[in-house]
Amino acid sequence: MAKTLVEMAAEIIQAQGTTKDMSIEEMQSALHKTFETLQTLQKLESGQEVGETETAAPQIVPQKSILKNKIICLECGEEFKMLSPKHLRSHDLTGREYRVKYGFSLRQPLCAKALSEKRKKSGKERGIPEALKKAIAERKKASTATKRQTTRRKTVKK
Repeated sequence: MAKTLVEMAAEIIQAQGTTKDMSIEEMQSALHKTFETLQTLQKLESGQEVGETETAAPQIVPQKSILKNKIICLECGEEFKMLSPKHLRSHDLTGREYRVKYGFSLRQPLCAKALSEKRKKSGKERGIPEALKKAIAERKKASTATKRQTTRRKTVKK
């Protein structure tokens, strides 16, 4: 008796799950991708045309693509520690365009949460927040002084 595509996809993911730890979201995503791949292969085998629109849509909710130890590219589905500018260029996107396209905050780091926390901790140990506050305060003083000089010049010219 021939197996259905769903049964074949389930067996493949079940075998994968026995060799490595997978979260529920990873299993669902892998099952979905495997099923779509099997459908595509079946269509190619039978001679039907396969449209590329099926693979263009993201398979998961954008906010769930950033996990503790990895980030999933919503364009191609690959997993990374960080979405590099080089990888985004392969999709003809910049980091800003990727964030806007998928509804992320422009300040959202495109890396795994663990990596982001590690960088944050490292920056605090090196004193970056304090140095940044000092630099901002100095910049404000400089801009205030520049405004005063500009105002004085305008009053002298009149």
